[in-house]
Amino acid sequence: MKKSVDLLLFLLFKLIKGLFSLFPRKFCLALGRKLGLLFFLCDKRRRHIAISNLSFALGKNHSPKSLKSIARSSFSHFGEVLMDFIKFSTLKEHTKSRLINVEGAEHIQNALKEKKGALLFTGHFGNWEIAPYFVSRLGPLKVMARPLDNVFLEKELLQMRLDLGEEVIYKQKAAREVLRALRENTMVAILIDQNVLDSEAVFVDFFGKAAATTPGLATFHLRTQAPIIPVFSIPSSAHTFHIKILPPVKISLSGDREQDVLKITQICTKIIENQIRDNPKCWLWFHNRWKTRPESETRPESRNQ
Repeated sequence: MKKSVDLLLFLLFKLIKGLFSLFPRKFCLALGRKLGLLFFLCDKRRRHIAISNLSFALGKNHSPKSLKSIARSSFSHFGEVLMDFIKFSTLKEHTKSRLINVEGAEHIQNALKEKKGALLFTGHFGNWEIAPYFVSRLGPLKVMARPLDNVFLEKELLQMRLDLGEEVIYKQKAAREVLRALRENTMVAILIDQNVLDSEAVFVDFFGKAAATTPGLATFHLRTQAPIIPVFSIPSSAHTFHIKILPPVKISLSGDREQDVLKITQICTKIIENQIRDNPKCWLWFHNRWKTRPESETRPESRNQ
């Protein structure tokens, strides 16, 4: 049954992609925004997660009405991002290039001169799937990702990513491939803003609340000394993409591995937080980012206090 449903979803995706090749990009973006808004109206659970997340993250500076508006915009933005990613894959190369402007390319170029590769990090912010199209022009690029449960859609997504110039490293076998890529002076991109299991996490402050975060970025840096570079794709009112590449993160290490992993992860998480504060509608507030809790909060004595 699941295989039949997965196949049906895949065929629907192929139909949408085929139709999008015929429609103007402006129409596809508008459709995406409408679908995102429909998602906001129909998915009560995700809507509640988004508003709850916004309340404790930004509630001190925004009214309840404003928070609900940001939540609506986040859903609408996600719909636009999804449809634009599909449409972008159907565009001609010269059209793609006209849609992208870049700030800070020299940070990656200078980092690669060190011959240690580069660790790029970002979050599910803006249109994160588009940034690799430009970044891969600066050198070989691999992206860590978790495969979709739908094997048919995963195969299609993999090809779309390859067409954008990126190779995928799946998380199940990431360590060896990431280390090999960095030794070959390849860039490796990691998204670090999603909740992870307690067994895989370090807990760092994110909007004032402990968030279970992957230590992978920090661990790879300590193993290789590869520069850590923040990269963000920020949509504009003109529906172009502003790729912002920030300078390599400066970190003073203590020599204590556990403390250094925590420090690196915290610094990089704070950089993502600052980007979200500047453009709150561009992040996926309906993701249950704070789902995994530290052991100190789940012990019986903690709950009774």
